Amino acid sequence: MDRVKSSMQQVPNPIPKALIRRTGGANSLELEKENFERGQAVSINKAINTQEVAVKEKHARTCILGTHHEKGAHTFWAAVNRLPLSSNAVLCWKFCHVFHKLLRDGHPNVIKDSMRNKADLSDMSRMWGHLSEGYGKLCSIYLKLLITKMEFHVKNPRFPGNLQMSNRQLDEAGENDVNNFFQLTVEMFDYLECELNLFLGVFSSLDMSRSVSVTAAGQCRLAPLIQVILDSSHLYDYTVKLLFKLHSCLPADTLQGHRDRFQEQFKKLKSLFYRSSNLQYFKRLIQIPQLPENPPNFLRASALSEHISPVVVIPAESSSPETEHMVDLVDTDVPVQPVAVVEPRFDDLFGTSAATDPFNFNNQNGMRKDDKDRLIEQLTREIQALREELESFRLESGRLCQALRGRVNELEAELAEQSHLRMQALGESEFLRAELDDLRRVKEDTEKEQRSLTEIERKAVANEQRYVKLKEKYTELVQSHADLLRKNAEVTRQMTVARAAQDEVDSVRREMQEKVKAAQEAAERREQEQVEQLQELQRELISSRAELDTLKSTMASSQQSSEELSSQLSTVESEKVALAGSLLKKEEELAGLGEELERVQSSLASERESGVKTAEALQNQLNEKESREQALESQLVAARWSTLQGAVEEAERIVQDSLAQLDDPAHISCTSSADYLASRCQASLDCMDRLHSARDGYLADNTGVSELVRAVTHLAHLVGDTIVQGSATSHMVPVEQADALSDSVKACGAEALALLGQMKEQESLATADSATLRAALDGILATAEKLRPRGLELQQGELGDLVEQEMAATSAAVESAAARIEDMLNKSRAVDTGVKMEVNERILASCTDLMQAIKELVLSSKDLQRDIVDSGRGAASMKEFYVKNSRWTEGLISASKAVGWGATVMVDAADLVVQGKGKYEELMVCSHEIAASTAQLVAASKVKADKDNANLGRLKLASKGVTQATAGVVASTKSGKSQIEEKDTMDFSSMTLTQIKRQEMDSQVSVLELETKLQKERERLGELRKKHYELAGVAEGWGEEDEGTG
Repeated sequence: MDRVKSSMQQVPNPIPKALIRRTGGANSLELEKENFERGQAVSINKAINTQEVAVKEKHARTCILGTHHEKGAHTFWAAVNRLPLSSNAVLCWKFCHVFHKLLRDGHPNVIKDSMRNKADLSDMSRMWGHLSEGYGKLCSIYLKLLITKMEFHVKNPRFPGNLQMSNRQLDEAGENDVNNFFQLTVEMFDYLECELNLFLGVFSSLDMSRSVSVTAAGQCRLAPLIQVILDSSHLYDYTVKLLFKLHSCLPADTLQGHRDRFQEQFKKLKSLFYRSSNLQYFKRLIQIPQLPENPPNFLRASALSEHISPVVVIPAESSSPETEHMVDLVDTDVPVQPVAVVEPRFDDLFGTSAATDPFNFNNQNGMRKDDKDRLIEQLTREIQALREELESFRLESGRLCQALRGRVNELEAELAEQSHLRMQALGESEFLRAELDDLRRVKEDTEKEQRSLTEIERKAVANEQRYVKLKEKYTELVQSHADLLRKNAEVTRQMTVARAAQDEVDSVRREMQEKVKAAQEAAERREQEQVEQLQELQRELISSRAELDTLKSTMASSQQSSEELSSQLSTVESEKVALAGSLLKKEEELAGLGEELERVQSSLASERESGVKTAEALQNQLNEKESREQALESQLVAARWSTLQGAVEEAERIVQDSLAQLDDPAHISCTSSADYLASRCQASLDCMDRLHSARDGYLADNTGVSELVRAVTHLAHLVGDTIVQGSATSHMVPVEQADALSDSVKACGAEALALLGQMKEQESLATADSATLRAALDGILATAEKLRPRGLELQQGELGDLVEQEMAATSAAVESAAARIEDMLNKSRAVDTGVKMEVNERILASCTDLMQAIKELVLSSKDLQRDIVDSGRGAASMKEFYVKNSRWTEGLISASKAVGWGATVMVDAADLVVQGKGKYEELMVCSHEIAASTAQLVAASKVKADKDNANLGRLKLASKGVTQATAGVVASTKSGKSQIEEKDTMDFSSMTLTQIKRQEMDSQVSVLELETKLQKERERLGELRKKHYELAGVAEGWGEEDEGTG
């Protein structure tokens, strides 16, 4: 600014104060914002272009600084949304590279601003995922990685975009909760898995047998791996530390899955780091660390001290002006606009008042014409001097900026080295402070518990809000299903327990009956023995008494004959004494036997009483068991009916939820095919037969409730899916058919609810009628059959003949187009002269070359199709093969029609251009359309071909020829257009300053109007392409085998 002031002071006649430009603060801010957005747009367009070269670091750094300047990524996304990312794979690849750099080094709000475009990125990833090779597959993998990175940082906001954290910050990220550490480890595994997939995808797409790292195309693919290496090194380090922390808190068996997954990722990452370090491209840009020979042993806690965090070092950048100039020369897609000095507006410079305007020649203010001319020349010289001074100031500022950038690069390298040393010092200090931390752990644990109380509450609320909303519906369904299963298991267990108890009661009853019977038999045997002994003793007593009577009679006779027996008197007396003693002994024995008999009888009576009491107790237990068994049986029946009622109620909720989705505004964008709807209807009809058989089995024997519950739940899911798919299919058909189909699915839902309502009541379960529901499903099935694509209804002969007819028609159209172009060329030579004849000859010659290339492509396609049919039809005929592969055949027919139509339209456009009535742009658009149609024909032809087929090689060569010819048509058209337009030179020599300013303002208005119209036309083109894709899908049956809505 001092240089500008000094230059203004050197001017002999400074500008009058009335002519000095006056701008307010608001205009300055708007001008600064406009300059910022323009500079960001230029940098983004230079960084993200279609050239297959690596992204220049200075352009990416400008984008990064722009996010910090505006504290977000609004300008970046506003510029990116105007780029055709879905039509050019190289453009999308370079966008992913720049976006990855912004996520790592940009402002933290970049992640929040980018989450709004997550759905678009997911759609783009799925779209590029359909390609199996080249940049398309790599773009799909890279977009998945970026989505995973954004989701990880949204879930874990403590992690910065560049993933640089200290150990303390890592501990705080888990909130001292082992569950959080466990979940964080799983998320890091998923994150690192995406990084490794991109690594492997890039290496597999390169020919490593050649020095691909020194070519521009190879460097374009390898450049994003620098960001991947930076992320992977941090993720590996944090994963190791988290696994050691988890092993200190959880059993080793619980973490077996974590260890297996880490082992697999360790092997891949080590191999990829080794392969990357050997590439020449990485040796001058980054120092890649080497991982240890063996992975850490997490089962040994002391192994953590042996772990060395991998550090990636990026040396100072060295960018040569020659290289930058060379790349800028190649960058033809983005026009490089020169730095222009902002011209002051006419009104701001000279004022709007006619009285104070010295250049108002209509109002005489006393000044002569010569004075005015001199003043104008003086002001012109001053303006020129200021311009030269401003230009020198701009060059000086550019040189200073370049010097500052070099210094910044040096400081960044020093900062990276200091960070590396700081990390090593931190690791050593942490190892030395381990013992001190052990002594302070008790105090810190108490403080952490107090601090973490609020964190735990906040975490609980956050978890509840995070998971309840996302899993509400699913949890309800799973919980209800689990409750039903648990009830069923509980009922089954109770039945098992009741049966076991019944078996135990029966065994106890049989055992007690056997014991009672045995005791009775033993008592009867003992009583019988006692009776026999008593009878024996009585017989002995009677015999003893008889002997005693005999002895008494003998003694009487002996007394009468005392004289005769006197000699034997002493003997008889002694015998008498002996007999008396024996009689006393016998009487004593008889008394003892009587007492023994009484004792046996009393014990027998007591045993009979105890046996009777035991039998009564056993009988009471048996009665209790029977009553308990009856109660359990009644509970089991009630539980079965409750289980069935719960299943029916859950089925009603499923159907009601499906009906509620029909009125959901978000469901309007869902689409489905008629074939998938028909399959759902047929599955529902089959499930109804199963429901009938299960209901009959339950009514015959109520133990079969589990089969009926499964049938009811399955039918509810199928009917609900039929309702949703029917509504989604109605979005793809005309209005009248859509209304009829919507009414049919709503009637189906009402009939399903009526049937389930009858099955809820035990009285009406046996009489529940499903005929109306079956009729509603049959009606939906018939409607779906009517809505199936008409191309599927072709007969065998029609489909086979149609292929030949379309290919012949395509050949005829191409030959006719070539003849017309030749005729137009002859007419142009006879009528036109000079530049116009030269332009017309060049355009028509390129069109002729394109027609010859298309003709060669069609012939090659015919030969390849003939080989495919001969190798794949077997014993079947050619027409039968076409019918068997109807989807492939319809693709051939559609591609052939598109090629023939494109050739005809292009010839018409060329005719109009030669006559001077057409537009060059229309001819270029027709050329691109023909290239797309031929690409579709090539894809449809080689989808079933053998990769070693010779005709396939010819087809690929012909396809390349078509591409080159298309480029020739576009180039000749652009060249001719530029030659024709050069003749209209602009002459402003006769215009005054006021007229030039007025024309300039009119031009600006026209530019704004054309830009607005261009934006509207682009939006209209996008909508037309969407509608074309939908109509083509409906007409040709695309997605009829998909299993979900769109």
